[in-house]
Amino acid sequence: MTAVPSIDPAQFLNEQLSQASPDLMRDLLTTFVNALLSAQADAVCGAGYGERTPERVNSRNGYRHRDLDTRVGTLDVAVPKLRTGSLYPDWLLERRKRAERALTSVVATCYLLGVSTRRMDKLVQTLGITGLSKSQVSVMAKELDEHVEQFRTRRLEDAGPFTFVAADALVLKVREGGRVVPVHVLVATGVNADGHREILGVQVTSSEDGAGWLAFFRDLTARGLTGVKQVTSDAHAGLVSAIGATLPGAAWQRCRTHYAANLMSATPKSSWGWVKALLHSIYDQPDSDAVHAQFDRVVDALAEKLPAVAEHLEEARTDILAFTAFPKEIWRQIWSNNPNERLNREIRRRTDVIGIFPDRASIIRLVGAVLAEQHDEWAEGRRYLGLDVLARAQAVDHAIAEEVTEPELQALTA
Repeated sequence: MTAVPSIDPAQFLNEQLSQASPDLMRDLLTTFVNALLSAQADAVCGAGYGERTPERVNSRNGYRHRDLDTRVGTLDVAVPKLRTGSLYPDWLLERRKRAERALTSVVATCYLLGVSTRRMDKLVQTLGITGLSKSQVSVMAKELDEHVEQFRTRRLEDAGPFTFVAADALVLKVREGGRVVPVHVLVATGVNADGHREILGVQVTSSEDGAGWLAFFRDLTARGLTGVKQVTSDAHAGLVSAIGATLPGAAWQRCRTHYAANLMSATPKSSWGWVKALLHSIYDQPDSDAVHAQFDRVVDALAEKLPAVAEHLEEARTDILAFTAFPKEIWRQIWSNNPNERLNREIRRRTDVIGIFPDRASIIRLVGAVLAEQHDEWAEGRRYLGLDVLARAQAVDHAIAEEVTEPELQALTA
């Protein structure tokens, strides 16, 4: 008898994956899922398949087949049936992540609306949703929209006060009136009374202007946002006035990372290294007094060689040094929007798949689902800020908050 030649498993798998076999990953995943279901059935029965033992409390009774749509196609899932009772793998067939379901829903909506590009056709095939009907997509969207709407409109007062808030805006594209137009997605996060971060709200506006930010913050305060001591953001148009109109006790901290880029735009390229080093030296000081003293020294040094840069920096003094009113141990968390960059990357990772959204409701559905999942992760994780430092931060009394006059308020809403 001829001996079977030995096979290197790693090499064999590499060869199989490198071959143009679109069904391989689907077959592997089907085998893996069915093996898990079989193991679950064995655990419920108290014994393995075909095994005779006194510990057995139930027996199998065939299979029922269910289709499961995944990113590698539709799987034929064989769910074991039992003689007594039933086995339903809700962990597999029910509990699909909201963001994944939202992504599927939005892509399916594009498909059904006839957004037929080569890229969209590939997405549809990859997600395995070519068999979905319009009614199925409608049901999926309705359920997701209800979850997202409850999340977006929930009351905030029970979790407050929110000492620190961060605001940001992302630009996405949507089809409206037969054209592709940019819209702005406004997102706010905050640190609640328990020291955990929360997603406070999300809205879609036609333009990132004072009226959009004012409506956004008015919605947050109407839902119970209170106790805000500082809002950190980039220099978005109309944002500072909107903060003054809705959160009169809060200071505005201009994101140091974004401001550095703004300052470089006013700096000759040959001096970038020197100016960046001077700017960083301001933030490297041990306490508030030292920060302000170093700021004065930097402005004086720049005034001799780069007066325009010195003037730019001096005008931004209050905005970029607002963080110094709070305890030193939390400066890194509140002097920029960098802690939100991971959140923005996660949003972009999902929205880039779509590219151009079919309508604004699809934007809210997908971005809202991503934010809701991140909100849950933050709630289950460790505290972002300690309770002691939050109590000390709440005790800070800002005398720098500017009152917004009635003409300014009318200009915002115009």
